[in-house]
Amino acid sequence: MLRVLLLAAVAASASAFAPSSLLPATRRAGNAGISMQLFGDGKIQGKGVTAIPFAGRPNTPAFDGTWAGDVGFDPLTISGWLDIKWLREAELKHCRVAMLAVAGCIAQDLFRFPGAETVYSSDLKLTKLHDAALKTGTMGQMLFWLGSFEAISTAAVIQMLQGSGRKPGDFGFDPLGLGKGGDRARLELAEIKNGRLAMIAFSGIIHHYFITGKGPIELITGK
Repeated sequence: MLRVLLLAAVAASASAFAPSSLLPATRRAGNAGISMQLFGDGKIQGKGVTAIPFAGRPNTPAFDGTWAGDVGFDPLTISGWLDIKWLREAELKHCRVAMLAVAGCIAQDLFRFPGAETVYSSDLKLTKLHDAALKTGTMGQMLFWLGSFEAISTAAVIQMLQGSGRKPGDFGFDPLGLGKGGDRARLELAEIKNGRLAMIAFSGIIHHYFITGKGPIELITGK
C-alpha cells in the first residue's frame, strides 16, 4: 500500500511540469467535464475544468478561468465572500512554506549538519525538535524574524487589495530569472500544483511521525 501511495505522489508531482498554461477566461456553473485542446503554440489549455463533475464549476466571479491551477474547486463557496486575491496570496504562502517543510523533513533523515549535536540530540526531529527548540529559545528567534517579514509583506498585500496591480504572491524574488521567459504560465501552474501536493504530503509526514516516531525516509527504508 505504501508503494502505491508513493507512486501516486510521484506521478502527481511529475504532472505539475507537463506543458500547460492559464485557463481561458470562461466560467460554467453547470455540469462540465474535463476537455483539453491542443493549440498551435504547442500548449495545452483546459476549458471548463471541473474538480467535482456532478457539482459543476462554482458560480462566483472569482472563478473566471484566469488563475493558474483553477479547476473549479470551491465546495464551500469561500470565494463568494472573501477577496480571491487575498485567498490566492494565502494559498501561495502556505504552498511555499509546505514545500520548504517537506524538504526539511526529508533532510532531517538524510543529513546531520556539523555542530547540530551540540545544541540538540541527534535523534530529535519534527515535533520533538520543535518542542526542544521552544525550551532553548530557538523558536522565539524564528518567530521574531518570520514575524518581521510577515509585517513588512503585509504592506504589499494591502496595496494589492487596494488595486496596485500586484499579482498575489509576487515579491519580485527571481534570482535565476526563470520568470523572464515566455513560459511563466507553466511555472505558475507548476508552483501551485507542487505546493498543494506539499501541503498534503506534510500532513501525512506529521501524522506518520505521531504514529511511528519515524521520519519520511526512515519510514520507507525501515531504518
